[in-house]
Amino acid sequence: MLPEFHLHGDVLALVAVLAVGYWYLEARIRPAVAVAEAATTRQRIAWYSGVFVLLVASGYPMHDLAEETLFSAHMVEHMLIGYVVPPLLLVGMPTWMARFTIGRERVAGIIRPLVHPAAGFFAFNLTLVAIHWPEAVNWQNRTEWAHFAIHLFFFTTAVAMWMPVFSPTPVLSRLSNPGRMLYLIANTIIPIVPASFITFSDIQLYPSYGDAMSTWGLTALEDQTIAGIIMKLGGTFYLLAIIATIWFRWISDERRWERVEREMASG
Repeated sequence: MLPEFHLHGDVLALVAVLAVGYWYLEARIRPAVAVAEAATTRQRIAWYSGVFVLLVASGYPMHDLAEETLFSAHMVEHMLIGYVVPPLLLVGMPTWMARFTIGRERVAGIIRPLVHPAAGFFAFNLTLVAIHWPEAVNWQNRTEWAHFAIHLFFFTTAVAMWMPVFSPTPVLSRLSNPGRMLYLIANTIIPIVPASFITFSDIQLYPSYGDAMSTWGLTALEDQTIAGIIMKLGGTFYLLAIIATIWFRWISDERRWERVEREMASG
C-alpha cells in the first residue's frame, strides 16, 4: 500500500534548521539580548507543531504518496504547507526573536514590500494556481529538486500571505481585526478557480497519477475529484475557523476593556 521507504535529506535539513535554530536562539542568543522574555509554552508548542507538520507534509510517506500515487495526497501536502505551517511558525515566534531576525531594519526594509497585504495575497494565490497547472505538477513529479524548489517557493509566498494576519513584530505590522477577517475571506476566492476545474473535470488532468486504482481502489478521476474538494472545502473551512477565532477573541478583548473602563469610572 505504501511506497518504498526512503529519507528526504532536503526536507530533514530544513526541519533541522527550523528546530535547532529556534532552540539556539532561545538558549544562546536570548540571554545576551537585553529585556528579552523567554518564549511562552504556547509559543514553543506552536513553533514545534509547525515544524512537525512540515515534516509530516514533506516527509515519508506523504511526500512519496503525493509524488507517485495519489493526487489527493499531493493536495493535502499543499494545504499543510500553505495553510497550516506558516501561521504556526509565526505565532510561535517571540517578539524579541522576530525583532532580532526579520525585524532588523535592513532585513525588514527588504521584507516589508513583499509582505504587504496586496503583495502577499497575489503572490500566494497566483502561486497556488500556477503550481496546480497540469504541466507544473508533472514537472514536480519528474524531478525531485524541482518538487523541493517549488514547495519552498510556495511556502515562502504562504509566509508572506500570513504575515499581515500573524506578524510577530510591529516592524512588519499586522492588520486590524476587521482587516484580518476581510483579508482571510478574500483568500478563499481565487482558489475556487483551480478547485472547480480539478473537481468537475471529466478528464484526467494529471497523467502522472495513475496507480490509485490498483493501490487504493480509486480511479484517477475519483482521486482528482477528492483533491479538488480538499482544495476548496479544506482551505475554506480552515480559513473560516481562523476568522471565527479572531472574531471571538476580538469580542472578548472588547468586553474586557469595557469592564476595565467601568471599574475605573466607578473607582
